[in-house]
Amino acid sequence: MTVEVSMRGITKRFPGVLADDNVDFTVEAGEIHALMGENGAGKSILMSQLAGVMQPDEGEIIIRGERKTFASPLDAIDAGIGMVFQSFKLFPSLTIAENVVFRSEPTKRGLIDRQAANRRVAEIADRYGLQIDPTARVDSVPVGVLQRVEIVKALYRDARVLILDEPTAVLTPQETERLFDVLRALKADGRTIILITHKLGEVMAISDRVTVLRDGRNVAELVTAESSPAEITRHMTGRDVDLTTPPPALAPGDTVLDVRELTVPGSGGRDAVSAASLTVRAGEVVGIAGVAGNGQVELAEAIIGMRRASSGQVFASGTDLSRASIAQRRDGGISYIPEDRHAVGSAGSASAVDNLALGHHRSAPILRGGLLSRAAMVEHAKRLISRFGVKIASPATPVGTLSGGNLQKIVVARELDYRAPILISEQPTRGVDIGAIESIHRELCEYRDGGGALLLISAELSEIMSLSSRILVMFEGRLVAELPQAEATEALLGLYMAGHEPEAQHRPRPSTAAPATPHKETAL
Repeated sequence: MTVEVSMRGITKRFPGVLADDNVDFTVEAGEIHALMGENGAGKSILMSQLAGVMQPDEGEIIIRGERKTFASPLDAIDAGIGMVFQSFKLFPSLTIAENVVFRSEPTKRGLIDRQAANRRVAEIADRYGLQIDPTARVDSVPVGVLQRVEIVKALYRDARVLILDEPTAVLTPQETERLFDVLRALKADGRTIILITHKLGEVMAISDRVTVLRDGRNVAELVTAESSPAEITRHMTGRDVDLTTPPPALAPGDTVLDVRELTVPGSGGRDAVSAASLTVRAGEVVGIAGVAGNGQVELAEAIIGMRRASSGQVFASGTDLSRASIAQRRDGGISYIPEDRHAVGSAGSASAVDNLALGHHRSAPILRGGLLSRAAMVEHAKRLISRFGVKIASPATPVGTLSGGNLQKIVVARELDYRAPILISEQPTRGVDIGAIESIHRELCEYRDGGGALLLISAELSEIMSLSSRILVMFEGRLVAELPQAEATEALLGLYMAGHEPEAQHRPRPSTAAPATPHKETAL
């Protein structure tokens, strides 16, 4: 096989952190190569150097036998390297074709030739089965299409090497299969794919070879067909990992969270959430499955009070919190792990000590005599950092410098430590490694078994199916289906997530639960 990419002795340092430590990484032409490792192992940093986003402190990058130095992503694109990031880099108000050809527009008589742009984008999409309408505006298409747009953007610039960072995080099972068909077509065309992912099942299904990083070093290079998920996991973590979820220790108790006919306004005159009703009992996990952008975030934000509902009610342990502030809802017993750990879940410029103290600073032992105890804050942070295995130089380190997975651990640790009766958890393991997934799932199960009521919103169907006793499906702002865990399959959930009408026995039932305690209106 011909070597397409060779990275030799790549070293990248940040203050207090050796992100990549003399890493060698080789990818052959025309293969699908998976890059795996725990959070903070150096995967994204390594690929960011290949994509020209940052430059190595030491080492060299060789593309098709020629040594390259990339001062910017434009240099990498010129060398045939394209990267599709987790957060899509698109202009919502422009068409798909306009986004694809941006800065490389075809022209005619000195003007942008829009017809040529549409035609060229359609040709690329059709060639690889990407199924997009070049004339559609980006803000009018579902998230699965947006990913195809990003791939077409790279192909339009003739990327020979395509780097995909967690590409299936926002896709239904059916969309994931379509993406894999596209990747196989690209491979057949001689393109090279580098896949950064934490999903072992996908690695085994699609990749030819696997490279594993641990603590910034290359610890394994494996032929996928000759390896196994257990072997890859051992290389990633240095131990065996068990993702088996224990059954609930006790039968669910009284209704703790009761949401009734909640409607939340959206953009463009449409409701983001339409008359959603659900209940969660003490000691129960209720999962909400759905493709990103179908109202899950708005539902969670309306329950916690971050977004105003136009109608409906929210009860927590029998107390009507429908008109309560965020602080009152938190005091009323609701904790919240938000989907956006950067903008909502943390203060990036603040230290881990300060972030982990948020909310806890109103009570002992952190609050003493009306003053904050810095020593207690530091001890609190050290305890949670150790308990959740956060990889951080020191508790004083700003959390904005952490990898996405380690920042997620900070947010999850803080919210679980409230021990609130209700926990709303959005994407609790998004972007975290398999060892951290095991740890977070164990913590969530302990929360459940301690009598907590968990509303779990996740794009990971395996997570929803593993943890939830009941599963709701959300589509276009409506809760369209309800299934017990025993009847849920990925295929069935995927159909409902795509808008197919549920069978009669799977249609959600209106909330009829009575408050667990006599109704009392929250003082405003």
